[in-house]
Amino acid sequence: MVSQLTDAFARKFYYLRLSITDVCNFRCNYCLPDGYKPTGNKQFLTLDEIRRVSSAFAELGTEKIRLTGGEPSLRRDFVDIIATIRENAAIKTLAVTTNGYRMARDIQHWRDAGLTAVNVSVDSLDARQFHAITGEDKFTQVMAGIDAAFEAGFSKVKVNTVLMRSVNDHSLNTFMNWIKDRPIQLRFIELMETGDGSDIFRKHHVSGEVIRDKLLAQGWQRKTQDRSAGPAQVFVHSDYQGEIGLIMPYEKDFCETCNRLRVSAVGNLHLCLFGEQGIGLRDLLGDDEHREALIARIQSGLKSKKQTHFLHQGNSGITQNLSFIGG
Repeated sequence: MVSQLTDAFARKFYYLRLSITDVCNFRCNYCLPDGYKPTGNKQFLTLDEIRRVSSAFAELGTEKIRLTGGEPSLRRDFVDIIATIRENAAIKTLAVTTNGYRMARDIQHWRDAGLTAVNVSVDSLDARQFHAITGEDKFTQVMAGIDAAFEAGFSKVKVNTVLMRSVNDHSLNTFMNWIKDRPIQLRFIELMETGDGSDIFRKHHVSGEVIRDKLLAQGWQRKTQDRSAGPAQVFVHSDYQGEIGLIMPYEKDFCETCNRLRVSAVGNLHLCLFGEQGIGLRDLLGDDEHREALIARIQSGLKSKKQTHFLHQGNSGITQNLSFIGG
């Protein structure tokens, strides 16, 4: 086993977010309001390349991989990707973040292939507002997909909700009623500024502190997370089966506990969602004989990871939208 990935600030990295496509079939107003627009002749990572990069990270101590996009389930070989990564016993958690439109049909196949966790994006529990936010009239379909996940054997489903002023920030009670008797971890994510999203950010950004203050006033308590968990502050209450998570990248010291790295769908290692161009890995993914060089490049690249992002200065790096690297 190669030594655990550790950066210059003594942060250890157990979690890889692996994008397998930047294509998405939804048109969320905070991400791709005009729909996906192909740029250039992109060739996304192949199944063998995914096997090699995930195996290298596993050797470097990665315990959790999350498949992201775009919409990862648009890949025709999505089930094969799951099965290939799960061949590596060092990966304890294999998750996906999805818009959920295929879950009702396919979630059992994903679980059978080895998927262990699922996050679904649901920004409103009102079908009309869901349509307005996503550009797709698929609310009923997505809700059926969440039900199907429980039927397939998942003990918990995480639901991601981008927190937006005057859109859903007033809907806390509706969401809380929804999770009262369901083992759903509802995660409110602060709206983040991207290159394409400055206007909507200025109009709709609201701090997650608004939600946190309400939770604490109602007796919710913060839960301790394990070392491969994501950045959410998770709150529990004895009267609720569900949990509430808050992801607040604008909060002071947010980056102190960073434990995750990203690889884009074209094979670049990104040290931060809002970083720069990324470190190319793809020239080392074509053959197993490059494994040692691949591991060395990942280790070397981590030395340049910054202590924090620069979102507070309005600097989102090269991230034009959240499908670009995998949000």
